[in-house]
Amino acid sequence: MTRNTRRKSKTARRAVGAAAALAIGAGGLVAVNIYASADETGASKGSAQNQVFAAGSSTIDCPDVGQQLTSVPAQAKAQVDRELALLDKQISEAYQRLSTSQRAIAQDPNFAQNAIIGPLKDKRKATIDRIATAIGRVAAKPQGLDALAACTLKATGNQPAAGQPSASASASASPSNNTNAGVAGNGPVAADFVDITKVKANVKTPARSAKASKGSFVTKCGVNANKLYNSDNVIVAPGVTNGAHHVHDYVGNQDNDAFSSDQDFAKAATSCQNQGDKSTYYWPVLRLQDGTKEFDNDKLGGGAEGNTGRILTAKQATLDFVGSPRGKVVAMPKFLRIITGDAKAFVNGTANANASWSCTGFENKVQLKDKYPLCPRGSNVVRTFKFQSCWDGTNIDSANHRTHVAFADAAGNCPTGFKAIPQLVQRLVYAVKAPSVKDNGKTTPFYALDGFPEQQHKPVTDHGDFINVFDAKLMNKLVQCINTGRKCS
Repeated sequence: MTRNTRRKSKTARRAVGAAAALAIGAGGLVAVNIYASADETGASKGSAQNQVFAAGSSTIDCPDVGQQLTSVPAQAKAQVDRELALLDKQISEAYQRLSTSQRAIAQDPNFAQNAIIGPLKDKRKATIDRIATAIGRVAAKPQGLDALAACTLKATGNQPAAGQPSASASASASPSNNTNAGVAGNGPVAADFVDITKVKANVKTPARSAKASKGSFVTKCGVNANKLYNSDNVIVAPGVTNGAHHVHDYVGNQDNDAFSSDQDFAKAATSCQNQGDKSTYYWPVLRLQDGTKEFDNDKLGGGAEGNTGRILTAKQATLDFVGSPRGKVVAMPKFLRIITGDAKAFVNGTANANASWSCTGFENKVQLKDKYPLCPRGSNVVRTFKFQSCWDGTNIDSANHRTHVAFADAAGNCPTGFKAIPQLVQRLVYAVKAPSVKDNGKTTPFYALDGFPEQQHKPVTDHGDFINVFDAKLMNKLVQCINTGRKCS
């Protein structure tokens, strides 16, 4: 196949995907890709839920369907992906309606349950049934998925502190100020930030055995200065335009969108200095909520889904591969896909959360999981992602994008049957001033991750994505450097 033919083929796939997205979104706002679990701490039902939301402090919490599908036959995958995207659309529409129904909820204590949550369950049940049927045509039909149809309201914890105006009240009183310029009340809030100097030291360094692979390999791929952005996610939602519902920074491979194939990756250009690394590294952008209207201010994935403000480019992005504290590592297979963290951790629970936030000068002492740091003058915000370092030895991906890789345990051991691979450690540094939490970001605006609207821009939802497109020669060099204790780049 010639390069022009590949380009035409990809353009055709993108056009089909865009048409599908329009069809999916015809009923309203195209969905956030929510994978949520039923929450035990959320409000119960009916009027109690509505009272919680009437305070402007609730979000939609639905059980996670995608994460339950640990095995999807290849013949059913395309339809299952489409149906999961439809589930996302349904949740997003329901969340949008909640955000615009304050008056109706205040007037009728059963409005949210009867007009939004109940109908959402019915739509989800029909979609989940189609997922089960699609799998059942080619394999054993999954049982018990119907139990995942019902959703609830979950308290966000976004109530303002004593003496502080709410974000929604501030936005109503002065639309031009620096509070969230997108969906009022959609986060973040002052309680999402903490003074790094007041946090206790919590960094632990695991002990290394004598057999540890102590080397490292650095690949230099820039900071996305060329502003390669999109709101796709080729790992989680292949073939789905706006499958991430938030904007990603991309470094490395320059041909990453929802329709990129392994062949596309292999033929693409790369921003990495060593052209043998065509891997793709991507993460949600960080924005300053200063009222700036970016290119996507009115677009899905951007302002239309609550992601607003000036996109911040990291001043530094380092991509290090390190070894195992227990022994040697083996080469990653080409096109291995890894996701670290959970973009839906606020409603999913923190089982897969892996966010690490800190400030320069404090990284060896403090790492935050569920708070954004307020850094002192002269210190910069740091986001760190440590990717899974164990591989099942067979698969480059799995149905839920998690079970083919794993984290080592506290002692550095991989699960039985898994092999240690080079661990990607990704570190992003941003020059951003500490926001003024006392006046809800009015004087100095909040910064926040892009995310799905119902995730409220919580820092615990930070995550990173990686697809290995090292050529064999460079991957072998990487492994040798790590296993022989050398530092290479």
